[in-house]
Amino acid sequence: MKEIISTEQAPRAIGPYSQAVRVGNLVFASGQIPIDPATGNFVAGGVAEQTEQVMKNLTAVLKAAGLGLGQIVKTTVFLADMEDFSAMNEVYARFFRENPPARATVQAARLPRDARVEIEAIAVAEPRAAASG
Repeated sequence: MKEIISTEQAPRAIGPYSQAVRVGNLVFASGQIPIDPATGNFVAGGVAEQTEQVMKNLTAVLKAAGLGLGQIVKTTVFLADMEDFSAMNEVYARFFRENPPARATVQAARLPRDARVEIEAIAVAEPRAAASG
């Protein structure tokens, strides 16, 4: 059974997709870009500031699912320019100090709204108790 995860603490989806979807004990978080949910605009600054906002957005989406960053098992980082890898990685590392998830990082020809960085994630939750009937 598929459960749609949604929160006002992260940017609304800008297309026909959900912020996250839970299936069983897996949560698939859609790619987050550096939109400040309070303003609807990109945060000021470069890729470091954008990565910080992306991680905050990802945290908010997972929180809405009852999870935290520690339950992420895999991320995919999309960069507009691989030259930004070091700056992104420095910020990313602050959010995953211990037991970081598996990760792929790729350069994309173009990201939504010309973001410099986008990050998606897969997290694992504790299995829910079966409903009694």
